[in-house]
Amino acid sequence: MDFTIHKVSPAIGVEIRGLDVSRAIDPSIARDLRHAWQHDGNGLMLFRGQNLDKDQQRAFCSLFGTIGVRAGALPTKRPRAFEGPDYNSDSMLVSNIRQDGKPIGVLPDGELWFHHDMCYSATPNRASFLYSIEVPKTGGDTMFCNMYAAYDNLPKRLKDAIEGRRVLQAFDEVQDRRLDLSAVPVDDVKHAWQPMVIRHPETGRRALYVSRLMSHVIEGMSQAESEKILDELYDYTEAAEVKYTHKWAPGDLLMWDNLCSIHARTDFPKTERRLMRRFTISGEAVTPAWDSKSAA
Repeated sequence: MDFTIHKVSPAIGVEIRGLDVSRAIDPSIARDLRHAWQHDGNGLMLFRGQNLDKDQQRAFCSLFGTIGVRAGALPTKRPRAFEGPDYNSDSMLVSNIRQDGKPIGVLPDGELWFHHDMCYSATPNRASFLYSIEVPKTGGDTMFCNMYAAYDNLPKRLKDAIEGRRVLQAFDEVQDRRLDLSAVPVDDVKHAWQPMVIRHPETGRRALYVSRLMSHVIEGMSQAESEKILDELYDYTEAAEVKYTHKWAPGDLLMWDNLCSIHARTDFPKTERRLMRRFTISGEAVTPAWDSKSAA
């Protein structure tokens, strides 16, 4: 079962050609794919022209770790509409298609700012696998940014300012803007304090762990000082030289490592259908870059 590896952009990502992932994958091939994903692709890998049902997608994802379980609503919240009789604990539809006026999936419409999936959890999901079934004619692209390169590009002044610091990550399904934590008690939303720079468990490299959508305040700083530094960091995390924009076609399967990349979605017409299916790989607590036991 031969395949070839091709860069999708100078910034991040590889495409694997010649592999049908609906079929059983030999363990040696799986090891080669994992290496290509983590090292050649900096955490982003693409397969085009795939024909996958839910079970086939799950089986492929399981080659890379334990399938993650979806995060439910907080106990203080009402159950979400998509957590009804057809709720699946390990898969998720991302779609604007509606039945009886209600979306059949999550994050249905519009733009979605840059973020790390599940960074608001004490044990964030390690990786996400998104498979395209229906895509709009225009928009609905997914942008990815390389957080290794973003950290490497920081001036020493900013590296020193965030060394040893944690940031509050919080989210409540508000997709087009950050939460206003002056109006919403933080205990009412999903949140976690996370290191601003992590050390990747496989590559040993440092990566920024902040994002425009979910990072709110830097521990030990005033709100004004924190916002100033975060705004500066976003210039590096979203810079053109660390970014790749993926224009979806039906049958695309994209997998990304949530520790060393962030992603965002561009807007698209509400009149056009978009249907994607997502699985995740569960993870562990992230490791601060300054933890001496984690040094490469």
